[in-house]
Amino acid sequence: MPRSDAPRSETPEGAGPSHAGGRLERTDGYADLRGYAVIGDGRTVAAVARDGCIDWLPMPALDSSPVFAALVDAERGGHVSMRPVGPFESRREYVPGTNVLRTTFHTPTGEAVVTDALVTGVAGRLPWAELARRVEGISGQVDFTWEVAPGGLFAEGEVQRIETLHGPVLKVGTIDLVLVGFEHGRTDPHTPASTEASDGSPVFGPSDGPRRFEGAFTTTAGSRHLIALCGTDDEPIHLPDPHIVDQGIDRTIENWANWSTVFRYDGPWAEAVHRSALALKLLIYSPTGAIAAAATTGLPENADGKKNYDYRFAWVRDLSYTVGALTHFGLREETHAAVSWVLTTMKRHQELGIFYTLQGRTPGGVEKTAAAGWRGIGPVRVGNPASGQLQLGVYADVLGVMRQYVEAGNILDGNTGVLLEQFANNACRMWESKDSGMWELPKKRHYTTSKIGCWRALDDACRLAELGEIAPAPESLARWKKNLRLIERWIARHGWSEKRQAYVMYPGSTALDASVLLHTTTGFGPEERMRATVERIRDELAVGPHVYRYTGVNEEEGSFVACGFWLAQSLAELGSLTEADERMDALIGSANDVGLFSEMIDPTGGAFLGNLPQGLSHLALVNAATAIAEARRGE
Repeated sequence: MPRSDAPRSETPEGAGPSHAGGRLERTDGYADLRGYAVIGDGRTVAAVARDGCIDWLPMPALDSSPVFAALVDAERGGHVSMRPVGPFESRREYVPGTNVLRTTFHTPTGEAVVTDALVTGVAGRLPWAELARRVEGISGQVDFTWEVAPGGLFAEGEVQRIETLHGPVLKVGTIDLVLVGFEHGRTDPHTPASTEASDGSPVFGPSDGPRRFEGAFTTTAGSRHLIALCGTDDEPIHLPDPHIVDQGIDRTIENWANWSTVFRYDGPWAEAVHRSALALKLLIYSPTGAIAAAATTGLPENADGKKNYDYRFAWVRDLSYTVGALTHFGLREETHAAVSWVLTTMKRHQELGIFYTLQGRTPGGVEKTAAAGWRGIGPVRVGNPASGQLQLGVYADVLGVMRQYVEAGNILDGNTGVLLEQFANNACRMWESKDSGMWELPKKRHYTTSKIGCWRALDDACRLAELGEIAPAPESLARWKKNLRLIERWIARHGWSEKRQAYVMYPGSTALDASVLLHTTTGFGPEERMRATVERIRDELAVGPHVYRYTGVNEEEGSFVACGFWLAQSLAELGSLTEADERMDALIGSANDVGLFSEMIDPTGGAFLGNLPQGLSHLALVNAATAIAEARRGE
């Protein structure tokens, strides 16, 4: 994924729960990125701000055209709002062990709780997207307004209102939306007669009426209200019974809780690890097993907006790290689905790509949308240009995930063995080439960590051959071992700097590269050299617990969240457990109020930067915590 510039002077976010006029911490209509929680159903993800507004929701799939995209265009993007009238304060939390969100609103006249869920079905995910928002009165009275206002910036079409036998449908391109509810202050054909509002709240007019759904109601102690939005893409749409949807919220909570009972982790920072695993679960596209890098597109990585990319694709690298993490927790189904997806995809294409669509297709080009961008920092793009790059580290990613899969007790099929042998042979052929490196930089160089990645790929291939999971020809195995030695000699001569006493970013450079931290315990090179490099990275790239990606990039962007966790993990693996613990405590404390991370953080103020939630950030947290737990046991 292209990494880029990010503003360093953004105001600290998340300073408190105070609200004014029902809009929390919004500048020109935009909420702080740190203020978002996310919910999901295994196919799509919604971003919910602290003021109860859903500013991002592609329906029905994560990579569908988002008809609710106020996150990147407050005026025209579309939103699903649910908030008290007038001033309020709020606090929120996930229902324990779930990705269902509860927000408690306090007003001068009363208190109410909003429960947000993307509903799952009796037998798993629903075949349509179903967003449910349940409001329960706790005390006093609270006046609520709500609005479902789609936008057409991504679907390339205006919102249309279609009258049908069973009530109105909002249509945006090929996406159809219907809304049902009870005690929600709206009278139209989707509202059961027994629950029609009598307070004069907004009503749909004729066919040329509002291209939105809206309403208002008042909670009282013990009252219960619900709206449910359903969406499909180029297929018939289901009109649910709102009372069944209400039951579905509780079923969804139960489904997530059941998943959490299978999740096994009893090490340090258990709550943060569990929340990160739940965040990663949201990024798994259940129809195929692919794992999205993040749930959004177009969130700025710098103040200029030159690199607002789409991360709703499946990177092979992220999948590799995810499989390793999930294996620790006894999660069989997600692990196998991810491995099966990447192998099926690669067998189909007969090549090793950097990333693919969630359906396993080769990504298309990059298109600029009409969205203004978060706080006006555009452009907002669909697509990611890195798909055409050469990244040698991908060989280590795919062979590494296969080794982890086998060592966890699984068996490879014959065709997979043949494919992996081909990849190892390609690593022998390609390792001397220049590439764009892990950071997907525009200038091709002989990046040191790319060479280490090829070394790791061949080391994993030899191990798989030793385990009998692949059966290379004798000449292939000999070639792998020969190239292992050649790569070691190349890095010792060109990648190590006696002057810097560290592995440098590329030959002739004095720059440090934090991605070296990923190779601390791979068995590569003399331990004293790796230890010295880790110390240099800590001394020169770290600001408090946070770490920049490489030398000089602090002038252009914020710290990269994953790098901070990589450093903590490396320190633990090299025996510095006390410092590793301290860094982990500080890093975990830099999450937002519900335990989520974006791609980058401004270390001076704590502002979130880039797409969110970022899978690599949460993967790094999980892997660091488990590595530190193992190091403690070893100690």
